[in-house]
Amino acid sequence: MFPTIREVLALEPVRSGAPRVVAGEAALDRRVRWVHVAEVPDIASLLGGSELVLTTGIGLPADNAGLRAFIADLAAVGVAGLVVELGRRYFGGVPRAMIAAAARHGLPLVELRRATPFVRVTEAVHALIVDAQLTELRATEEIHQRFTELSMEGAGPGEVVRQAAELSGCAVVLENLSRQVLAYDPAGGSAALLLDGWEQLSRRILPAGRTAYDVDNGWLVTMVGARGQDWGRLLVRWLGAGAATPGDRSDTPPTRLTILVERAASSLALGRLIRRDAEGLERQLHRTLLAALLDHSRPVDEVALRARALGVPLEGRHLVGVVVRYRADEPAPATSNEGGHVPGGGPLAGSVRLRELAEAVGHAVHEAQLTALTSALDDQTVGVLLALPDRSGEERALTAFVTALTRARPEVFPGHVNAQRDGGRSTGRTDPAGAAVIGAGSGVGSLREARRSLVEARQVAEAARRDRRNLPIYRLPHVGLAGLLHLLRDEPSLQTFVERELGALLSYDAKHPREQLLGTLRAYLDQGRNKSAGAVAAHLSRPAFYERLARIGRILDVDLDSVDACLGLHVALLALDAIRRPVAANVTRAGSEPVR
Repeated sequence: MFPTIREVLALEPVRSGAPRVVAGEAALDRRVRWVHVAEVPDIASLLGGSELVLTTGIGLPADNAGLRAFIADLAAVGVAGLVVELGRRYFGGVPRAMIAAAARHGLPLVELRRATPFVRVTEAVHALIVDAQLTELRATEEIHQRFTELSMEGAGPGEVVRQAAELSGCAVVLENLSRQVLAYDPAGGSAALLLDGWEQLSRRILPAGRTAYDVDNGWLVTMVGARGQDWGRLLVRWLGAGAATPGDRSDTPPTRLTILVERAASSLALGRLIRRDAEGLERQLHRTLLAALLDHSRPVDEVALRARALGVPLEGRHLVGVVVRYRADEPAPATSNEGGHVPGGGPLAGSVRLRELAEAVGHAVHEAQLTALTSALDDQTVGVLLALPDRSGEERALTAFVTALTRARPEVFPGHVNAQRDGGRSTGRTDPAGAAVIGAGSGVGSLREARRSLVEARQVAEAARRDRRNLPIYRLPHVGLAGLLHLLRDEPSLQTFVERELGALLSYDAKHPREQLLGTLRAYLDQGRNKSAGAVAAHLSRPAFYERLARIGRILDVDLDSVDACLGLHVALLALDAIRRPVAANVTRAGSEPVR
């Protein structure tokens, strides 16, 4: 906003005085905040910094030590420079002691070799400053107006970043708290150079404060977030006037640039809140409609009407139910997308990870350009009802959905990446299974049958949780025996079978909670009746494992070396898993509606 000494020397009233720089030429790009005329040696105590001091020298000390102290005092308070008019105290030039002291302190020292009315200099410089301030004010007003319009229009991050780059003329980057780039604009520069090694560079940019300038790296940075939760950083590249690298930087960012980056960050935060609130209301409507289909709480015609008004036509479409859920019920410690850490797991962590999964599913549906109702169905699952134009596009739509979801949450679906690279086919690889599974029901041709597809998808996803394969998406044929048992988990005959096969062992474990022989039996059967491998899986020594197996055999009165006996026990264990994990949406409290 303020002119530099170099610009002041180019003004007509100054040029008429035949200026000559005799010291501190390297600092001529210092900004001049004000011009002050002084003829007394102790003027430094009255200055605040960044002033250009004008003097004839008539009141300066006569000795060299006094001149050196005068220059040192000016440099200490941070004046921009010193201009000395010759002809009153000094005639051939300013004293060498003064030049040497100014050079030592890096203080610009200028001689005016002709008589110059100081009032003309101060008027010209102050007019320049005022004009620059008005220009800055207009630019600031444009910044406020531009970003207010963007906020009112609900502009996305990409548009906000583009406008920030256009207004500033600088490269702009929006990143999340993990230093991953969310949006950027190189401002006419090379995007490849801007983003090359970005994460490593970003981690070196550590400004002091919420909005601050990192001098060493040349980036102006501000935090982005609202309601006490930051979710990203907005960075503007500022090297200074004429600088090519941070080391060449000659000044710090102007005030308007700080205002710009803060207004842009506010627009980003507000836009995120608006989109989240709008999406939250939309998701509530989606959840209401999906719940209505599952529990028959509303007529199908009403669901179709409300869905159509929501922009999701369901009539005359091929409908496919999809359910996404985590393999483990226990909520692990999580970090939300807003940057808030939820330590120690527990219900809060569970709600955070479910919300994040629901957001990822909604984003994947949008990215795959699919029409669907999406919402959390219960405390563990997220449901999707795809509405496709016809049956022929079912596999293509599911593949696009899985690809988009894998791209959105690779840390949750790591096992799906290889399958996607192989065209969505199961490769038989033994990569670790992802943290979540995707189940799909059979496609149906009418909304009245949609419930069957959703229920089937939920049952498939539930049954697939223990599957060790890395299938991108599970269908009913994939879940085999576990899927069949899950479908039959409410049958009294299956429950009776479990009690007959495992009841004695379950009763024993209930009386001896520290032993838990059921886990030993599971390890033995899961390892294909290999006792050595079972002992390793159970974290027991082989003698201890063998002794436990013998005890299990006595309790159940079976021969654990018999293939038929072990087959029955294995089926009973799978059935027990299905029975012990009821779907939360089917559980009701006395005198209440189903839990949704």
